[in-house]
Amino acid sequence: MTRAPFQILLFPFRAAASASEPEYAIFRRSDYEECWQGIAGGGHIGESPEETARREAFEEAGIAAPLRLIKLDSTATVPVVHVSGFVWGPDTLVIPEYTFGAELDYGDLRLSAEHTEYRWVTYEAASRLLMWDSNKNALWELNYRLTGRQIPGDE
Repeated sequence: MTRAPFQILLFPFRAAASASEPEYAIFRRSDYEECWQGIAGGGHIGESPEETARREAFEEAGIAAPLRLIKLDSTATVPVVHVSGFVWGPDTLVIPEYTFGAELDYGDLRLSAEHTEYRWVTYEAASRLLMWDSNKNALWELNYRLTGRQIPGDE
């Protein structure tokens, strides 16, 4: 299928068994071991960002149907050279990245070859591990929406 000029970023989350704060799944890339991130991927022509988020969640982590998918307001742009190159012509230099949270009621995920491992972590731990600012921003928004409060030190 032909690649559409947008990207998605998705953070699975679940209620923590022993705490009042949610836990978030973050993923270590297989081609860049220092990089922890959410689920990320590109859209296909004719696919909406929400459809892409659902497809990528299944392809990268085996998430068939989240309890709910939360569209976040956080957006970023990604240089095309970090995604697919100049496949949309020389004038398309960046593409938008749309963000989502996906609520799960289970913790076992199935990794694709794109990742070597995943971890369920608190917001604070994820914030320390995530590499990209766009991931940190989207996770902050998701955490704020879920808990209704700002984390000390995030002011």
